[in-house]
Amino acid sequence: MVIESSLLQSIAIVTTDASIKNNVATSISYMHISNHPLIKTLHHAAFVTSAEAELFAIRCSINQASFKENISKIIVFTDSIHVAKKIFDPSSHSLQIHAVAILNKLQQFFSRDSNNSIEFWECPIRLNWHLHKAVNLETKASDPMPVYPYKTSWDYSKKTKCDDILNNWKITFQASDGKGNQFLNLLNDNFNIIEPFYTKGGLWLQLFGHSNSLCAHASRAITNHTPIGEYRLRFFPREEFKCSCSLYSIESYRYILHDCRRFNGYWNLRQDSLSHFVMFLEANPNTFTFLDNPCSMLGVVHT
Repeated sequence: MVIESSLLQSIAIVTTDASIKNNVATSISYMHISNHPLIKTLHHAAFVTSAEAELFAIRCSINQASFKENISKIIVFTDSIHVAKKIFDPSSHSLQIHAVAILNKLQQFFSRDSNNSIEFWECPIRLNWHLHKAVNLETKASDPMPVYPYKTSWDYSKKTKCDDILNNWKITFQASDGKGNQFLNLLNDNFNIIEPFYTKGGLWLQLFGHSNSLCAHASRAITNHTPIGEYRLRFFPREEFKCSCSLYSIESYRYILHDCRRFNGYWNLRQDSLSHFVMFLEANPNTFTFLDNPCSMLGVVHT
């Protein structure tokens, strides 16, 4: 279909991409129209985010295509369709300066002829489509240096601040005095220790943030602030702290997770991974909870 469209004089096929090197973004768009030379737009901007650079490339391509004579349809191919959706997002967001400019051009384009149209197609790099591959290779080959003086975008400033906070957070988080000696280190699916992450709910909340009770349950277990024997020994040494299975002198959260046969899911030996840890909590909802009688936990095996 794309090949057939590229043969029509009335259709403009544009491919866009952007990359960032040395804190300088390269935004490139290619426009293909039958029997016309390739039209290329290239722009550099210092200290902007990749989303800004991607949307600017789309803005340039639409600006070029919408004013070409006899063009009735524009097809935009991008590997950042989530950025293109911001054009039609009515809520307040930081990319509105580009979105408003694009909508203004499209309004003029549609006003010329009510039959004019535009389509956005997602084209991931892995597809290796030749038209998009060409623009992708050029953006990666570009190696510009920042030009001074320069302006820093609001989004880039926000990203830099967030990255600084996250780096400091990671340093503090890895220090035992920052996260506590009792903190339960868990692994991701690649068996690497999970580090703090602030986008898309982070790496922790993605698995248990949907449930307040599960989130509280997991938080108590991870920080070891839960009324098991280990907790009682620390704060209430006169109370019973031996595991209810009578096989271990101190009921610790590590023993509960990996060795105690009272609980469902004992067969799972990878409870140091976050995903399996959550599965264990869901299978044993009364573990690590504030109950008057610890022996009333679900999963207790009566002999």
